Amino acid sequence: MQFRGRTVIAFVMITMLASVLVTLVVARDLVVSSYQASGSAPAAAETSGQHDLKEAEIDKMNAVLDLIETKYVKKTDREELVDGAVKGMLESLDDPYSVYMEKTSAQHFSESIEGSFTGIGAEVTLQNGKLVIVSPIKGSPAERAGLLAKDVVISVNGEKLEGLGLNEAVDKIRGPKGTKAKLQIQRAGTSESIQLILIRDDIDVETVYAHLSDDRIGVIEISQFSLNTADRFKEELARLEQEAKQQAARQAQAQSGAQGGEGAGDKGQQGLKGLVIDVRNNPGGVLPVVVEIAEQFIAKGDAIVQVEDRDGKREKTLSKGSSKAYPVAVVMNKGSASASEILAGALGEEAGAILVGETTFGKGTVQVSYNKALGDGSLVKMTIAKWLTPEGIWIHEKGVEPTVAVAPPSLYTVARLTLTETLQRDMNNEQIRSAQIMLKGLGYEPKRDDGYFNEETVQAVKQFQRKSSLPETGQLDKTTAAALEKAVVAWIKDKNNDVQLREAIERVGRK
Repeated sequence: MQFRGRTVIAFVMITMLASVLVTLVVARDLVVSSYQASGSAPAAAETSGQHDLKEAEIDKMNAVLDLIETKYVKKTDREELVDGAVKGMLESLDDPYSVYMEKTSAQHFSESIEGSFTGIGAEVTLQNGKLVIVSPIKGSPAERAGLLAKDVVISVNGEKLEGLGLNEAVDKIRGPKGTKAKLQIQRAGTSESIQLILIRDDIDVETVYAHLSDDRIGVIEISQFSLNTADRFKEELARLEQEAKQQAARQAQAQSGAQGGEGAGDKGQQGLKGLVIDVRNNPGGVLPVVVEIAEQFIAKGDAIVQVEDRDGKREKTLSKGSSKAYPVAVVMNKGSASASEILAGALGEEAGAILVGETTFGKGTVQVSYNKALGDGSLVKMTIAKWLTPEGIWIHEKGVEPTVAVAPPSLYTVARLTLTETLQRDMNNEQIRSAQIMLKGLGYEPKRDDGYFNEETVQAVKQFQRKSSLPETGQLDKTTAAALEKAVVAWIKDKNNDVQLREAIERVGRK
């Protein structure tokens, strides 16, 4: 299920779609592709020719190759050996964002930049050898199934991922359309792992969603920064500004009629009262795209981002645009990464934007992709610089902090219920803990949320069963669990419960 505006983070359609989820996974970084590098990062030629292997180094490589091909216990594949050597060089950098991609993986990467994907619908990275979710993509099966930022993927279809390279781990999650991916997830704050079953599929991703509130506050949600995102953003912003003027004119006309033709003044010429840009669970994307969006709000000549190369030389990207007359807020969370953090930092420091929500993911490096020099369709994506905010702050592994901290409701992040038995009084486990969080979020009073099924939880379950026209057993069986999850979905779909977005709208409305 996909909603315009704010899409639910964890829970939507879990029970109904558990067996029919489509999937998507890509490894997302802040990318300046080799054919997009001008003006966005320090210039980087494909190769300089100044660092070729010396004769002794070539002899060493050939000697090892010869040993493997003539002495190794099994027959080997020359292409796989060469690919492995290149991977080894990149892995020696100990940088999860610098990777080698063979032809197929390179094709997947290019598709991700263009906004068309195949996989489970989550942006991922490597941290300490573990595959970590950066964020689920808006409307994706990963989001609907409840994957959250910072979740660790332990295994796929029983195959453990720890110790694999990023592309190797991603390839385990990818697969032919229609096949299942059974993910074992470890989530902070829970002692037991979570199992999700997804069905892989091809997905095209819309990256920009917009709507206008009744009081002329515009809301634009950006799910990621793909190649066409800036154009889509400008289209939606222009539409909102025009709709706001029309709404103001109607309101002025109504006011004029109520006052006998007086008092309308020039209100019909007013436009937006404010704008909220929502980058929650936006994992980033292409650097020039976020620069083009930031230019819509930052005065000409002011900095948007700074890029620092290996020698410490900094280059500022300056705005060619102009500021807006209306206030702006940015809504962000733990899944806002990379290009999302550039936008939040730039608008916060240079456009006076209010930053609402949670501290962001914390990725402050820039990658360039190289493929021409390799000549076979493969690709090297490598960190070539770090980026800093206009004021020179490096947010890597720290994140951008909100000016107005607002945590998401617990119902947005609670783990789904996957019952294997009926839960009842005096039992104690993570499933009961999730149910207690759900009951409390829906207004019942289990009195605790530590997983112990106390008498108050029995009474809370009975109250819920009574309201849901179910037998009042006080036990949590599969029927009650399904009804409880359905109630949570309905609660999340109600936009009035999105406290982060509501706070942002109220803040810009008061400025």
